[in-house]
Amino acid sequence: MNQSYVPQRPHQMRLGVFVQTPGHHVAGWRHPDAVASGPNLALMKHIAASAERGKFDMFFLGDGFATGYGEHPSTIGKFEPLTLLSALAMGTSRLGLAATASTTYAEPYHVARGFASLDHLSAGRAAWNVVTTAYAKSAAVFGRQHPPHAERYAMAEEFVEACRILWDSWDDDAFIADKASGRFVRPGSLHVPHFKGKYFGVDGGLNVPRPPQGHPVLIQAGSSGPGQALAARIADVVFTAQNDLDEARAFYNGLKSQVAACGRRPESALVMPGVFPVVGRTDAEAQAIFAELNRNIEMTTAFTVLSERLGTDMSVHPLDEPVPDLPETEHLKSRAALLLEMARRDKLTVRQLFYRVAAARGHLLLVAAPVRIADVLETWFRSGAADGFNVMPPFFPGQFDAFVDLVVPILQERGLFRTDYSGTTLRDHLGLERPADGHAA
Repeated sequence: MNQSYVPQRPHQMRLGVFVQTPGHHVAGWRHPDAVASGPNLALMKHIAASAERGKFDMFFLGDGFATGYGEHPSTIGKFEPLTLLSALAMGTSRLGLAATASTTYAEPYHVARGFASLDHLSAGRAAWNVVTTAYAKSAAVFGRQHPPHAERYAMAEEFVEACRILWDSWDDDAFIADKASGRFVRPGSLHVPHFKGKYFGVDGGLNVPRPPQGHPVLIQAGSSGPGQALAARIADVVFTAQNDLDEARAFYNGLKSQVAACGRRPESALVMPGVFPVVGRTDAEAQAIFAELNRNIEMTTAFTVLSERLGTDMSVHPLDEPVPDLPETEHLKSRAALLLEMARRDKLTVRQLFYRVAAARGHLLLVAAPVRIADVLETWFRSGAADGFNVMPPFFPGQFDAFVDLVVPILQERGLFRTDYSGTTLRDHLGLERPADGHAA
């Protein structure tokens, strides 16, 4: 579909916080104001409370399986996402709770059951970030061979289809608990799934009632060709890495057109690029914070992150020469392409790309006073490059609190962001319809 998507868009942007502790900057944990530790429930509760105070749509957790001395500090020791979000559901009442789960290293029944349970525990605030797991090293902990990129996306589509069928095992009104008649469930309300695909099969119903949202919100973050195709078919929210306004607008238009070509309303798939804001009360203060973060970069860890994103060992290349041509990777195809395009566009050396990836990893990097950050977000939103943003603070909790306390009020004053929640579920916040019970009479 070649024509540009003409947006019919909400008048207010959506905001999520991407929680990666101790922070998204590889040296964020070394900042004096950062809480630097392993898994820390008190910190998670603080971030969730700040997000809900700021009327954010969602609290979002990435995930991965690798650990080791050279890994990013956020991956070495962490909570399992669904376990953590279940705990946070008890201390929040409106904030959406989004977790990553792999379609390559899991089973549909387990994932469907976990997210249905979270949706019930949170009264309709669960979201699943559907990922295929990019890195081959993840396969080792499962004793498996890592499937090729295209096959992982074929597996993902089957996996999501199986989960959707499982969530529809029971009618919405199945559990009647009629003491007089002795009927706990309404007769005819169970629809046992019989699904057989190339990679996954399901032959039995889910032992969790239909989720409050019908289906948890589905998020998809792949921006490669197969990733966009999957997003167009299944995603309610699309996370993407974009750092150039024109390219972001082109991605937005292209993705929305693909959604329409799949017979869906383009408004039913919200595009939320990542943004890495370094917030200071003045531009100079923000630059000073960023400079301190960069001074504390440990070379080995930062090169691990850069090499992973590009799918090749970058430590063998001279730091002060242009980024070389690199072979296509089977891992993060879209991210590698985005970083290489940025390097060509901005004429970056390996060292300069190294510093950008150590910070924002290819996402939109904003180092400025609150009003200037708000200006850029407004420009991207109003120009049709984004429906909202996934905020990626360099460290927690200080930089996220600064965004909530200093940037969000400006967006609210401009009418760009809500001043209070108008609904109770994550689908309410995002303006998304609840999937119908396909078995209802």
